[in-house]
Amino acid sequence: MNTKMLSSGIRYSTLPKNYIRPESERPRLSEVSECQNVPVIDLGSHNRIQILQQIGDACKCYGFFQVINHGVPLEIVKEMEEVAYEFFKLPMEEKLKLYSDDPSRTMRLSTSFNVNKETVHNWRDYLRLHCYPLDKYVSEWPSNPPTFKEIVTKYCKEVRELGFRIEEQISESLDLEKDYMKNVLGEQGQHMAVNYYPACPEPELTYGLPGRTDPNALTILLQDQNVAGLQVLKDGKWVSVNPYPDAFVINIGDQLQALSNGIYKSVWHRAVVNVDEPRLSVASFLCPCDEALISPAKLITEDRTGAIYRGYTYAEYYKKFWSRDLVEKEHCLELFKNN
Repeated sequence: MNTKMLSSGIRYSTLPKNYIRPESERPRLSEVSECQNVPVIDLGSHNRIQILQQIGDACKCYGFFQVINHGVPLEIVKEMEEVAYEFFKLPMEEKLKLYSDDPSRTMRLSTSFNVNKETVHNWRDYLRLHCYPLDKYVSEWPSNPPTFKEIVTKYCKEVRELGFRIEEQISESLDLEKDYMKNVLGEQGQHMAVNYYPACPEPELTYGLPGRTDPNALTILLQDQNVAGLQVLKDGKWVSVNPYPDAFVINIGDQLQALSNGIYKSVWHRAVVNVDEPRLSVASFLCPCDEALISPAKLITEDRTGAIYRGYTYAEYYKKFWSRDLVEKEHCLELFKNN
């Protein structure tokens, strides 16, 4: 078992060879500029029509947006950040009790992305949790720190409700019934990845995570408020998305791109690292149930050129997505296009 975790506290003076990307795959950090006009949507606004317009524009042009006044109590967000940092500061022998290289495990602590398959690793440790239904999974979550289960349970419930509200708004922004997306997606699963990116001696040679889209429906990302690291692909160039106070980043996943018949874009995004300090992020994923039939809404395809994507189940898509290499450049949805 590979138990070499980056959060061991060791500070490297140079990057170990098995983290160095080939020249053509490096992040070229000097070429990355700050993302201009990042959509920041105030969900507390009383102007519902404006909110729907802003969400629609962001989903078309960016594939992501940030939300403020989102209804998740800020004290719960703060507690989540604190307990996550506390977890990664635990002694190594304590963390190794939870370590696993088996991606089928519903709770595991691991490093990189898939250490058994990769030739080059990513500069990341992460805790992966299944979060729905809570009563099925909470018992297997870490018991240390002692407050971990209680805090993460509260956070998961709040984020799930936020995700549902945003799915309703995305449906309405497409002139569909409010419950359209939720009905198609079925009883949605919920996963969480608590990501820890230690300070890195040579960040221009590696990634926290390389560019990818999310295979699920919607991702609710809690960014580190103090340390930037999220970058998105906009108009063919990588741009940085700096933290916005008290905001969540909402990523459109592959399934919402398919359901919108390609009108809304699943965003290519990546995580980079820095030389000075560690960075933490908490990604919460809402996933269709396995049997959910993903097919563009008839109302959308009737007045366009027909369905871009064939109908498929989420289980079929998920299997195809994870059978591919994370660094593949082609979008997995390309494999599901109608000829």
